[in-house]
Amino acid sequence: MHQRKQIAVAVAVAISSMSAYAQTADTTTVQSVEVTGSRIKRAAAEGALPVTVVTRAQLEDSGAVTIAEFIRNSTFSSAGQPRPQSGSSAQSFAGANLRGLGSERTLVLVDGRRVAKAPNRGDAADMNSIPMAAVERIEILTDGASAVYGSEAIGGVINIILRKDFDGVYYSVGRTKTNIDGGDREEASAMIGMTGEKGRIIAGMSKTKRDIIFVRDYPWGAAQGASVFANTWYAATSDGEGGFLPVATQGGFRGNAGACNDPGRGFYIPAGQTRCRYDFNLVAADEAATGATSIYARGEYKIGADFNAYVTMSNTNNTSFGRYAPVPDYIEVQANAPGNTSTTPGQRVFLAHRFAAAGNRDTSTDGNLLDMSLGVQGTAGGFDIDAGVRKTKSHLVETGRGFVVKGLATTAINNGVYRTDDPFLNSDTVLKSITTTTGRDSLFQSTEFYASATHDVFSMAGGMSRIYASLEHRKEVYSDLYDSLSEAGEVLGSSGSSAGGSRKVDAASVEWLFPITKTLEANLAARFEKYSDYGNDFSPKASLRWAPTRALTLRASVGRGFRAPTLPDITAKPAFSADDIVDLRHCLADGGFTAAQCASQAFQIQALRISNPNLGSEKSKQFSFGGAFDVNQSFTVKADYWNTEITDVISFVSAQEIVDRDNGDVANPIPNGLSITRDPATGAILKIVAGSTNEGLLKYSGVDVGATFTHKYANAGKFKHDLTWSHAFKSEVNGTENNGTFGSPKNRVSLNNSWGLGMVDVAWNVNAIGKNGDKEDLYVSTYTTHDLQATVSPGFIKGMKLSVGLVNAFNKQPQLVSNTSKPFNYDLYDAYGRQAYFRLEQKF
Repeated sequence: MHQRKQIAVAVAVAISSMSAYAQTADTTTVQSVEVTGSRIKRAAAEGALPVTVVTRAQLEDSGAVTIAEFIRNSTFSSAGQPRPQSGSSAQSFAGANLRGLGSERTLVLVDGRRVAKAPNRGDAADMNSIPMAAVERIEILTDGASAVYGSEAIGGVINIILRKDFDGVYYSVGRTKTNIDGGDREEASAMIGMTGEKGRIIAGMSKTKRDIIFVRDYPWGAAQGASVFANTWYAATSDGEGGFLPVATQGGFRGNAGACNDPGRGFYIPAGQTRCRYDFNLVAADEAATGATSIYARGEYKIGADFNAYVTMSNTNNTSFGRYAPVPDYIEVQANAPGNTSTTPGQRVFLAHRFAAAGNRDTSTDGNLLDMSLGVQGTAGGFDIDAGVRKTKSHLVETGRGFVVKGLATTAINNGVYRTDDPFLNSDTVLKSITTTTGRDSLFQSTEFYASATHDVFSMAGGMSRIYASLEHRKEVYSDLYDSLSEAGEVLGSSGSSAGGSRKVDAASVEWLFPITKTLEANLAARFEKYSDYGNDFSPKASLRWAPTRALTLRASVGRGFRAPTLPDITAKPAFSADDIVDLRHCLADGGFTAAQCASQAFQIQALRISNPNLGSEKSKQFSFGGAFDVNQSFTVKADYWNTEITDVISFVSAQEIVDRDNGDVANPIPNGLSITRDPATGAILKIVAGSTNEGLLKYSGVDVGATFTHKYANAGKFKHDLTWSHAFKSEVNGTENNGTFGSPKNRVSLNNSWGLGMVDVAWNVNAIGKNGDKEDLYVSTYTTHDLQATVSPGFIKGMKLSVGLVNAFNKQPQLVSNTSKPFNYDLYDAYGRQAYFRLEQKF
């Protein structure tokens, strides 16, 4: 709240400094602008790099309420992108993922400056932290750009340009109703802008909210979940390593009937069976409830004949709530313990138990992103100068309730204090004695100083050669702290390894524009970055633009990029884990199994997962070529081929992979810092140290095709059609081709149609996600949805606009095909069904 008061005071001061308000826009000159991918300003036109510009009108026609929703539905999100989901370790996170290269390889900017990383991820920006109401346009660069922006810009760049030129007062309200129960959404925003002789200011606020969706409310949610973690006794195998057998196979079976005859609470015995089951679909949620409240302001003030000062401030509060089914686990009960009520007295047993009486696992997050910058822009001595300081602070607190401490629960069950015959008869005191409230406190903070200058160097046949140079200094501070019980692995259904550290980054970049002729233009760029914790990186790039005619523009680029190891990669604390492995030597040392049986016998071993302070950066090489052709004044086509190769990929090497490398089943050696320790006499595994290293090779390539056709008629209005098609040629990971496999469709297509006549505008958008998967295994056919919107701007109320629409008008549902606990591919599809919405906007 204090941060918001600071912003409000600053807005009031800026407003009071302006004594006259009059629009001074000059519409007769061509404005030079900075286009994503280059720091040198020029007249807006087709450039040497493939940049897609999404206008404010296109954002509004899409029916999306958040930037994350819009980007997720673009053809460039070939593999979808992460979105808020109940119960995940990053429940509130919504990331961008261009080309399927990962959120950690997609750079997100606001007005050309990088957005702070989400502290519960530490490697990517949360798209939900940027209010869509404040956005003027979005520029999507589908080419590597480390030479201009530095780390992470391997898959591409999403540059979100905020509103700056606005005069008047504006507000909007809207609501969306989904076809299923849950997922409904609300939105509201307001903005004020003023322009005067000495400067201008814009300020606003926005609020969005989306409801939780429970599995039981999906069309398929009525089917009972059938978890064996209910209330069933199992006998331990002789080796004690796991693989528990039902007591029924040993002469008699008894589920705890009192707890298994309560379907209203999720416990039941399926027809024709005797084993207890739990219906997790009854209480679990798939999509988390989310909410965001933002305030933002930008002011500019003339401080001299050639200089302006500017200040920008925004504060976004993001919240989420998710619900997971109650905690399940195997609890070991000793042979003669009072709590051993199985039908095999005197035998050590295990109870596959669901702690439903202790409540559901509910997780809430409360995050806050504060972003402030202060700078000056102007001209001095022939140099265009921009210098300033920027501070971002992203802080998130996560709270979990209904979690069970395994040690306390095991003791309570063994000594008979916790009743297993009907757990709902346990007193509140007993239940509280085995549960805990979990906590996580995460922070990502950045302080940045920057200065740049652009200068005309010499005249060439095509115009003036210009050079841009900049210096930047950035300090990042990161911490991710879990409660001590979760970090120690004592909490069922909750775990995490705390991490924290800081780094300094110094960068120098240069860009040089060469207008060789009136039709041929070359651009050279390079950036050097020095990191205080791991080393240096240098990224060069060259691009070429040739326009042999007014109608045709050809372009090409080649360059190198990098992704620095993240602070979580190199600072996470060691964490113990119990990993399952298959290993012949360990199996034979254990005894009781033949060599043939050992080929598939899994053992649980002690592993230590560590961060790697010796990690280096990932390296990339990319090139692209393509162009744009104006067939006539009404019809334009574009096509761009892209190719990206990434080496030294930061990859996690698991315990099983270390075993396989130790046995020679995999040719790669065990990386430095990781290890396996065996008993020298028997070969039994004593300990494995697993973690990340730099190895692996990614190869991706594809083509983006676009076409725009406009036509108008005196009595029939104006029509516009925009077609975009993204096709992947290659998605290769370490020699394995994933293109077209489940979750990696080869094609995404979008066709946006609009028609306007008088005060009425209509939009019809068609979105298609190509088939993906193997028909013999996981397979999803082509998925097509239609969005409709009608907008009326009644002349009798000046400045009013009313929009009504249907997202997914024909109620298309995703195919229930998945390789995770979710019933469908959560990154690519949603299950909202038809979404009817309205939006009322008013400008004064």
